Formats: sequence, structure tokens, C-alpha cells
Amino acid sequence: MAQSKNRILNVIPQNIYAAVEPHLKQMELIFGAVVAETDQPVDRVYFPDTGVISLVVEMEVGDMIETAMVGRDGVVNGTSALDGKVALHKGIVQVAGVASVISSDALRSLADEFGPLRGMLIRHEQVLFAQAQQSAGCNASHTVEARMCRWLLRIRDLTGSDDMQLTQEFLAQMLGVRRSAVSLVAGTLQKAGFIRYSRGRIHLSIAATSLSPLRQLGSQRATLSEALQESH
Repeated sequence: MAQSKNRILNVIPQNIYAAVEPHLKQMELIFGAVVAETDQPVDRVYFPDTGVISLVVEMEVGDMIETAMVGRDGVVNGTSALDGKVALHKGIVQVAGVASVISSDALRSLADEFGPLRGMLIRHEQVLFAQAQQSAGCNASHTVEARMCRWLLRIRDLTGSDDMQLTQEFLAQMLGVRRSAVSLVAGTLQKAGFIRYSRGRIHLSIAATSLSPLRQLGSQRATLSEALQESH
């Protein structure tokens, strides 16, 4: 039987999880809620069981662009909590769900006591950094269509669902493009049979697995899985 729905909590040794579990509290992740603010002190660490949190960079003009996503495979604010400093990014709930939450003080104390836990959190941060680099490369060299496909497939990977509730405005913010561009691409993908879009809901069809961005996402999953196993 799984220890937790969260991948990191599930793969840590049983003795470490037994020490961590009493400090965990279940918290609802509400769409649009901010769970981390750039350069602000970290007081909570989130291990999503369901739902997805976007890590974004805020631009000078007031816009923002997504650099990484964290779902049931990861943790938000993990390494920032270890050194008692501030968040390195803004975290916004992109898909509502539930997370196992622990105070940064408690996690820091446990990581000092259990080396494998500290190592796993650091390795996860390295994977997030690699994901951010991939996102930067994708944003610079790929079309809006390719970027949107990659984003949708990543969401499905993290939630395990083909159905997504989101607005074109929010998706445009995450991709760093105009809403009109998202509307155009969504229409193209719908005509091609890859998605069905209606009133803020997107259904991703089975045919969408043939899209090339899936290969990139497969590489991401393998990298994260290897990182967690090496930290075990």
C-alpha cells in the first residue's frame, strides 16, 4: 500500500516517512491561490497529492511566464525551507487539488536528522532547474502551438486526467503570449481532433499522444524518476 499519493513522500524510506507524517496536514489547493512569493520568507512546504502548482517568473511590465510545474511528482518550497531563506519563485495553483503541507521549520529539522530526505529535496530542485531550462528553450525556439501542446501534455501527466478546467486567459499568462494566440491555436487543435474545448474546459483526446512534445515530457518523467531513485 502506498505511503502517500505524492511521489516524493511515497518513495522515502518507511522510517523517515514515519517521522515526517505527524507533521503533515492536508490542505486544499484552490485555483489561483498563491503558495509562494518571490523573495518572501517560506513558512510552508507543499507536497501535492492532486492538483498542480505553477512556478512563475514575474516580468517588469506586470506579466508573468511559467518556468515549471509541480504536481504529485514533486514539492514546492522544499530547498528554500532547508536554509531558512526566501522563495525563489512565485507559486500559483494552476489545477485545484489537495496537498500534504508541512511547516518549513519542521522540514528543516527532519532534513538535518535524515540525510536521504535532504538529498532527495536537493535532487528534486535540480530537476526543477532542468525543467525551467527546457521551458526557456521551448519558449525561445518553438511555436505557440508546440508550446501549448507541451503544456497540455504535462498537465495530463501530472493529473492523470484528460479533462482540464482552465481559461484561455490563464493559459495565455502561463505561456507568456496573447490570449488571441491561444484562441487561434485551440481552434486549430480542436479541428485536428486533438482537443475539445468549451467554456473553460479542455478535453485532451487519445490522438494527442502522437504529438511530438510527448517525447520531451517522457524524458522529463524519466529524469525525475531517476533523480528520486538515486536519492532513495
